[in-house]
Amino acid sequence: MSGGTTISARGRPAWRGALLAAVLLAACGQSPQSAFTGYVEGDLLFIGPQEAGRVSALSVAEGAQVSAGARLARLEDDIQRAELAAAQATLGEAQARLDKARAAQQRPEDVAILEAGERRAAAAFDLAGIELERQKSLVPKGAVSQATLDTAQHHYDQAQASLDEIRRQIDVARIAARAEDIAAAEAVLRQAQAQQEAAQVRLDRRDLKSPAPGRVQTLYYRVGELVPEGRPLVSVLPPDLVKIVFFVPEPVLPRLAPGARVFAACDGCADIAATVSFVSDVAEYTPPVIYSREERAKLVYRVEAMPQTPAAARPGQPVTVRLAGGP
Repeated sequence: MSGGTTISARGRPAWRGALLAAVLLAACGQSPQSAFTGYVEGDLLFIGPQEAGRVSALSVAEGAQVSAGARLARLEDDIQRAELAAAQATLGEAQARLDKARAAQQRPEDVAILEAGERRAAAAFDLAGIELERQKSLVPKGAVSQATLDTAQHHYDQAQASLDEIRRQIDVARIAARAEDIAAAEAVLRQAQAQQEAAQVRLDRRDLKSPAPGRVQTLYYRVGELVPEGRPLVSVLPPDLVKIVFFVPEPVLPRLAPGARVFAACDGCADIAATVSFVSDVAEYTPPVIYSREERAKLVYRVEAMPQTPAAARPGQPVTVRLAGGP
């Protein structure tokens, strides 16, 4: 080495040369680090009611394994059931009004009465026609006066008008309501259907269900306690939300990328294989001076890895992480 002591292989033992090289490498801050401290972190799902209510039943216990859609708890629902019953009644009324608007304006019994009146008017019209023809044959013979013929003609015209009137009444009785009335009844029916669906949703939400499979972590309320709106009642930890978090210095970043394999070890447990899923682009600690070789070693970056067996990793547990292929 120029400017230093020359070490000959013949004059020095080999192990002393290797020791010196290691010391020099450490002094330059280039010693590769292969183990990093970290911990297990879990992103909990907090399940609670959208409306305040009193807990009426708990279906799980802390530590229980639940599947997606499993009932966790039930809140009192007497008000929601009453609202649903009222919405169903309103829907039934709206449906009946629409059926009435689409049907004939009068009942079949009413139409039958009008048809009987039509037959009576037809008989009167036939009689008036016969009388008119008879009077017309008598006037030329001088048996009746012109006034009598005029009266017969008047009775005939009146009977014809009465028959036409009752036939129009029958036609009107058989047709449905106007298109505007039917459209209005249909709109009222859709509104009632929406109200019923909303009431059903509010009732269903009194059942708190797990959105994903996982393990119940904490029950924050017990049966009989009032849960405020927006407050969690149960927390669930899905296995895919368990991750290993550790921090590496800036020189190690080139060895890490999403998809890289690492191994985490904890006290009294076997190594946990994991796959890197996230490497932060932002340093957790930034020195207030320029990035010299010594200061760069102080930069640490957050790395997250998903364990292959989430059940083996417990949130909050400290771990030591080493890179795959490392010493």
